[in-house]
Amino acid sequence: MRLFAAVIPPQAAVDELAAEVAQLRAALPERHGRLRWTHPATWHFTLAFFGEVDEARLPELGECLAHAAHRHPAHELRFAGGGRFGGRILWVGATGSLETLAGLARSTVDAARQADVHMDDARPFRPHLTLARVTGRVNLRPYAEELAEFRGRRWRVERLELMRSHLPGTEPRMGAAGERPRYETMAAYPLGTRRAP
Repeated sequence: MRLFAAVIPPQAAVDELAAEVAQLRAALPERHGRLRWTHPATWHFTLAFFGEVDEARLPELGECLAHAAHRHPAHELRFAGGGRFGGRILWVGATGSLETLAGLARSTVDAARQADVHMDDARPFRPHLTLARVTGRVNLRPYAEELAEFRGRRWRVERLELMRSHLPGTEPRMGAAGERPRYETMAAYPLGTRRAP
């Protein structure tokens, strides 16, 4: 199964960002290509991407992630600013307790290694939430500039979530034209919670 660790924003913050994205889309019509906008129900901050994980590794991975989560306190974030990765991806960033969030991301990578989960692509953590991916040629600079001043409400990160990614075409009734990945929460681990000895 294809797994990753993530922080999921609360619905009120998602709704606020969705309204900002709707205004952005209305103000800047796409030309010479199109943007594949991610759905608000899938919005998350990826802390670590584990890739394909054998189901037999799940109990140990869960134990290690629970331990990682309890080492970091609950903390506050807010959506803030935006940017682009080349001409491919438009994203919104975050501000707030970013050092704590980065520490949590490092701990999730360590947890995977302790659970003998081999990660092919352990990139440095950069907090961002993907809003859209480019098909064809779209100049993302105006979109990123419009997002630069955006500041959302504060919200509290209280748990680390182990997520499963279901890719289109990999399961029955999936793979229809235009279908996007579907994410499923496998487990959630409270931050800052001491485990029983």
